[in-house]
Amino acid sequence: MKKFSKYLFIGLGSIILLAIIGGTIWWHTKTDREKSALWVIAHRYETAIEYDQNNSDAWMERSVSFNKAGDFEKGFEYLNKAVEIDPELHLGYRGWIRLRKMRDYDKALIDFDQLDNLTPNVVDAPWGEDIDFLRGECYFGKKNYQKAIELFDRSIKNQKEDWADIHSFVYLGLCEYKLGNYKKAIAEFQRALNQSQYTPESYFGMAKAYQKLRESEKAKENIMKAEENIGSKRDDYYNEFLNEIYLFEILELKQQLNK
Repeated sequence: MKKFSKYLFIGLGSIILLAIIGGTIWWHTKTDREKSALWVIAHRYETAIEYDQNNSDAWMERSVSFNKAGDFEKGFEYLNKAVEIDPELHLGYRGWIRLRKMRDYDKALIDFDQLDNLTPNVVDAPWGEDIDFLRGECYFGKKNYQKAIELFDRSIKNQKEDWADIHSFVYLGLCEYKLGNYKKAIAEFQRALNQSQYTPESYFGMAKAYQKLRESEKAKENIMKAEENIGSKRDDYYNEFLNEIYLFEILELKQQLNK
């Protein structure tokens, strides 16, 4: 039994030693660029940058935690370097950060437009969202509602009605409401509800539009539905959306309508 244990220990030790030697040999066969890519996979971004200063993914990924924490000065030290190395790959993310987190609409548009120019005949999707939808949000934030309508319409056309972001229709309704086109606003909000009946932003917008049209019963009907569906609102732990609604707003309007 003692001999068996001894041989087992020697055998396992040999296997471990061979694995270490093999791993060392394998590591030394890799170029610095390949090593850098592996360190990115391991989330060791600073180490990845040390091995390859031109690894744009390492620079971009290192920026993410800073940007999520709101330290944009530090985050953009890394992100700007990523864009410098590979603008086509990282301009979209920088524009997305400028829109969603910094509310810097003008610089976000510069990034989105530059990306669009670099990729002719391609519909870009920065951070997974249609570029025209994002540009529409920028113009909505700038209160240029007519231009926002143009971009949201283009987004819907490119993505097709059934596949477009449902908030494209919500934003169209909001834009028409801001322009005083209350009946048109209601029609746009209804397009969102045609996609999903659990869209509280649409019910809330319709309630306000019906209030402007002095159709109080329809306004009350829609504010009730907004309250019932508030749990399905557009929400994100890290970001506050431009068209985000809150329960207190719904309750305030409900109180006004019931006076």
